[in-house]
Amino acid sequence: MAHVEMVMPKMGESIMEGTILSWLKKVGENIEQDESVLEVATDKVDTEVPSTYSGVLLEILANEGDVVEVGKAIAVIEVDDSQVAAKEDALEEEIAAAAAAETLLVDAVEKHSAAAVKPAAPKTQTQKSEVGKFYSPLVMTIAREEGISIQELDNLQGTGKEGRVTKRDVMALLRDKNPKTFGSEPGIKSKSSSKPKPKFGNQPTPAIFTGEDEIIQMDRMRKMIADRMLSSVQTAPHVTSFVEADLTSVVNWRNQHKKAFMNEYGQALTFTPIFIEAIASAIRDYPMINVQVEGDTIVKKGNINIGMAVALPSGNLIVPVIKNADRKSIKELSFAVNDLARRGRDNKLTADDLSDGTYTMSNVGSFGNVMGTPILVQPQVGILALGTIVKKASVIETAEGDFIGIRHKMFLSHSYDHRVVDGALGGMFVRRVADYLEQFDTTRSI
Repeated sequence: MAHVEMVMPKMGESIMEGTILSWLKKVGENIEQDESVLEVATDKVDTEVPSTYSGVLLEILANEGDVVEVGKAIAVIEVDDSQVAAKEDALEEEIAAAAAAETLLVDAVEKHSAAAVKPAAPKTQTQKSEVGKFYSPLVMTIAREEGISIQELDNLQGTGKEGRVTKRDVMALLRDKNPKTFGSEPGIKSKSSSKPKPKFGNQPTPAIFTGEDEIIQMDRMRKMIADRMLSSVQTAPHVTSFVEADLTSVVNWRNQHKKAFMNEYGQALTFTPIFIEAIASAIRDYPMINVQVEGDTIVKKGNINIGMAVALPSGNLIVPVIKNADRKSIKELSFAVNDLARRGRDNKLTADDLSDGTYTMSNVGSFGNVMGTPILVQPQVGILALGTIVKKASVIETAEGDFIGIRHKMFLSHSYDHRVVDGALGGMFVRRVADYLEQFDTTRSI
């Protein structure tokens, strides 16, 4: 029997840790593959974590209430050796296939280029030893990092298909050579103390309490939101541009169709899907708003996935994501918005509902605010706050001359990461969103 570690899984973009809410299995109980073992909470969602193996829960390494980083071990499961070997074989075959594809691509480029093009990193490929054995890229990487020679690999009796040496065989060799570092059981490495997280900036001045004050402990979600907001401000220099848009055409069109929409589909027709459509259209025009920063590189995202802030009954906010928003009609966006908002209020959103966002909007107008300066959802570089729609006396220009009329106006506040989004791009983008709203086609059907 083999012992494998169950680790804290990655549950969405920018989520780096999770809180153990409860263990659904006890030590000694049997676990089926894909069966839920524990419940984990992040700053975005509570979700159950399934096991990737069938076996027996041997040890619990993280207690309820503990905050655990993604990738850290949380439990040990005793499984059949065949399961471990099968998963390692599948992983090594996947890596070998990717390496072979990379080699073919590089060879093709070299053949058809006037000058040979060398890849940025050395080719990862299988290697053949002097005695005729082949070793996968994964095995060779471990051997190189741990100082294992080809001769030592040649002397190993492989447990893989046709006697092939697998990662498990190499790890067994390392445990024999250095049991203190690599542990005494397969798949278990010795624990190392984690370094404390660095503290940024000056420490706050301690609060002064009086007998009239009430002390309220932050709940788990509020603590996580506080950490995320502080980290975002420390990561990206925020700049905000403002535009006022005339939404009279949008308001009139919605008033004309909202009753029929409710009668036909049993759902409300809100302004949110109209705003999302305008934002997605503007992103198509200015794709460098739909980017993320990775070190000193910029990653331009291929999909337009728009997050929308939803207020929870607790007062906290959650940001579900509408995937491929630019490919959806107003009706499809309405269904998606209503579904996510409802499940958000009922605490039934999944990790997938909150992942892969590339841009975010926040409707601060729903709280009666005319404008705001929102904080970025990392690693995104833009977020748009939409104020309340108010009636204003406005100058209307016509061919017959200017006159004063009552118009529905709204402020749009666009905050962006000034590392990669300059004022020109940030300002033009929010102006383009306003243009799409002002030029809304009132003759269109749903």
